[in-house]
Amino acid sequence: MSSALRGKPEVVRMAMVALTAGGHLLVEDVPGVGKTTLARAMARSIGGSFHRIQFTSDLLPADVIGVSVYDQQSGRFEFKPGPLFANVVLADEINRAAPRTQSALLEAMNEAQVSVDQGTYPLPRPFVVLATQNPQEHQGTYPLPESQLDRFLLRIGIGYPSRDDERAVLRGAHEPAGDLQPVVSLEEILHLQRAAAQVKVAETLLDYALAVVAETRSSSLVALGVSPRGAKAWFRAAQAHALAEGRAFAVPDDFKRTAIAALAHRVSIGGPAGLRGGRTDAERAIADILERTPIPE
Repeated sequence: MSSALRGKPEVVRMAMVALTAGGHLLVEDVPGVGKTTLARAMARSIGGSFHRIQFTSDLLPADVIGVSVYDQQSGRFEFKPGPLFANVVLADEINRAAPRTQSALLEAMNEAQVSVDQGTYPLPRPFVVLATQNPQEHQGTYPLPESQLDRFLLRIGIGYPSRDDERAVLRGAHEPAGDLQPVVSLEEILHLQRAAAQVKVAETLLDYALAVVAETRSSSLVALGVSPRGAKAWFRAAQAHALAEGRAFAVPDDFKRTAIAALAHRVSIGGPAGLRGGRTDAERAIADILERTPIPE
């Protein structure tokens, strides 16, 4: 993946942490910095199926999930799966779709299945939604509600490349995402997900995580703190990060390096920016709480 997305090792690591933890990834950044490349590179690297959905204001839930079509020969309705049925789904510019269409992803992201009419249809495993979002100050967007944001394990930004990395991109010194070959199988990814869930976390580390979560609920910087589901998501992300480091046990650094990506989009910041506040405001608040919370020995 790093050969396609040059100069962004931490972005690639967080993407793999989300996948290994069995979660979904929200990438919030300006157009043209490699969000689509990241999704394509992930799908190619694991040998999985890939579908891209361009979210627009007129997109309907059936365009994402699929629809039941009447078959005259059998005399029955048959379900025709939509583009959501893939191992890696790129929900491009998700906040340009109306809330009705955004909510079509809720069941899929939480339970890896969709319900249409009277039927329930499982999604492929592994299943990861990599959604992109333009900054909310851009016109023509619908801010994601808390229930939708909470379905994403991590939220990250990519940012502009360094001068040298951008020079290399202009010279073509990178491998196109479409040319990547799988380095692991889907079965191996499922095995890694099971292994991540078995990473050991000491009670002292658990106390540290709970102290940070509790601080988000009482801090004057935060209007609405992290929910128990958010705390669980951070726990899973830290386990996956430990596994990515080659360890079967977590250390404080696993929690610290995943805290902002796992928690910042789950808090609401009061003030002139509105109830939720901006991404930078939330990240600063989480960073301040981490700075003030003692790290276990």
